[in-house]
Amino acid sequence: MPLLLDRSVDRFETGSGLLLSEHFQMAYTTNDIEAARALFSGRLGIREFRRLEGALPQGGYIKADFAWVGTVMYELIEATGPGSEIYSGRLPQGEGFHIRHHHLGFLIHDEQQWEGVFQQAEQNGWAVPYRSRNPLLQACFVDVPELGHYLEYLFPEQAGLDFFDSVPRS
Repeated sequence: MPLLLDRSVDRFETGSGLLLSEHFQMAYTTNDIEAARALFSGRLGIREFRRLEGALPQGGYIKADFAWVGTVMYELIEATGPGSEIYSGRLPQGEGFHIRHHHLGFLIHDEQQWEGVFQQAEQNGWAVPYRSRNPLLQACFVDVPELGHYLEYLFPEQAGLDFFDSVPRS
């Protein structure tokens, strides 16, 4: 089916504003990834996810499920233990299932855009409370308090692009 809107990709200029990057991802954090997956599958229509999981650098544990719907990747995250606060810190406390919007994800194409993220954060007085590098990609979260969620920037290596290509499409 053809797209109804022309969504051609222009040259993104992250250094001109943090929303001027290639937005491709919506992410949610939860205290129960299986319940979140059931919600997104059974009630919201996403048929299949791909999971990544492993230890966090500070000793906690993270599970993340990914699925494409058209041009948008959905990510579900459950993190526990030391180092998980960046993911679980904004979830309600207490019993029962909780899920909240965590971040919008933006794809970074080159070193100039990557540096533009940090320049914009600094110019606007926004914290970058998380930064990582692994064999798939470099990533960071920018905290824009007025939005109530993070902005995540992903600067992938080829292995990261290959992972994104391997994520199921609903």
